[in-house]
Amino acid sequence: MSILELLDIKYPIFVAPMAGVSTPQLAAEVSNAGGLGSLGLGAASVDAARKQILETQQLTTQPFQVNFFCHQSVSSSTTANQNWIEYLKPQFEKLGATPPQDLDCIYPSFMDNDDLLNLVLETKPKAVSFHFGIPHPHQIQALKEAGIITMVSATNLAEAKAIEAAGIDIVIAQGIEAGGHRGIFNENFDAGIKTSDLVKLFTAHIQLPVVAAGGIMNGFQAQYLINHGAQAVQLGTAFVQCPSSSANSAYRDALFSKPITQVTSSISGRPARGIVNAWAMEIDLPTRTAVAPYPYAYDLGKQLHAAATKQENQSFGAFWAGSNVTQIRQLDAENLMEQLVVEMGQYD
Repeated sequence: MSILELLDIKYPIFVAPMAGVSTPQLAAEVSNAGGLGSLGLGAASVDAARKQILETQQLTTQPFQVNFFCHQSVSSSTTANQNWIEYLKPQFEKLGATPPQDLDCIYPSFMDNDDLLNLVLETKPKAVSFHFGIPHPHQIQALKEAGIITMVSATNLAEAKAIEAAGIDIVIAQGIEAGGHRGIFNENFDAGIKTSDLVKLFTAHIQLPVVAAGGIMNGFQAQYLINHGAQAVQLGTAFVQCPSSSANSAYRDALFSKPITQVTSSISGRPARGIVNAWAMEIDLPTRTAVAPYPYAYDLGKQLHAAATKQENQSFGAFWAGSNVTQIRQLDAENLMEQLVVEMGQYD
């Protein structure tokens, strides 16, 4: 069965689930235009996630996906956290702020919270996707029994094979070009494979449908990947600029400032691709201290950004973006979907 049949969508175009940027409005607009809308719920509480899902279901009767983080949780390392706080202390002082004494685990893993599983079973979105790893077997089984399609991001062949062995329905091939967090299972190892090569690897070695993700900004790039074996494509950065996303004005301005992107773990504790700013120029130095583990580092990163924002300084924003960000266009989601379909050519 093809992805279009499996997900009951018209076009093989997904909007990437982006925690902090995805909205019910954006998800519904993409779904109503024939693609697969999404909600990035990895940073949401159960109640907040429920609210977003229900609102999306009021805005569209079409399929959409929800996404959660599936990282291996780590205990708070007092030494690592304190060393990272101390390293960033001068940045807080420059802003006239005081860093926190401790860091919190602001993003729990889906693997540690069956309340999130029960929410998905209760609200029954068409599909649920996972980043950073694979859910527990009992969670996968429950989703399958409920008829909910499962998807997991992979950045190398070993991850893709593990996803297939776990009984997941679809693999998302996330290339090194992708904006935002790398979906790597082990934060200490990233193969750094580009999207087109991942598609070729996966289609040659596993049987699951493959969704290409990373650096895709237009329909020509999308169709190239489909011609080489992907059954669908997932775009994130291209949709961040849409009026219905929750990106703030500084983020939107940065996207159109002819930016350069790089991968850094300094902001959150896990590698993620974003626009080069103060994190690259002032934090990622050769003498950098080991970063606190995810998501404790993210707690500190967000607090530093908040302190800077009070001074009308946006240089510490986590402005996630893919490597081809300079190719994005200023379009609303409906018009962007129409343009992608035209450029892909073969779809009615």
